[in-house]
Amino acid sequence: MPSLRERLEKVLKDLKEVGDVEASAIVSRDGLLIAADLSPNVNAEAFAAMTATMLGAAETATSELGMGIPDRVIVEGKMGKIVAVGAGPKALLVVMTNPRASLGLILLEIGKASERIKELLG
Repeated sequence: MPSLRERLEKVLKDLKEVGDVEASAIVSRDGLLIAADLSPNVNAEAFAAMTATMLGAAETATSELGMGIPDRVIVEGKMGKIVAVGAGPKALLVVMTNPRASLGLILLEIGKASERIKELLG
């Protein structure tokens, strides 16, 4: 039977097959890397910490404004997009896409993947 890490990595691998997804990671809410499918030239630990901070800041801002907790944070730049979503109380799912990516199908698949991660992490 595959280990928990192998099952989490499989979720990330399946996401990459959606198309336009270039990399992804599962990050603890406090910014520690749990599993990743990232390019070797990305500092995975720094990426994990920064994306957790990004989502945490968005959650704080929307809560303070009485808007509740955000479903996702999307950052768009010339070189690509970053989508961060909660994956249960313990983790976040962060996905990087190419700049031309259409987010419709990707957001649907991210939703399914985040539910799977939530189940796996209990």
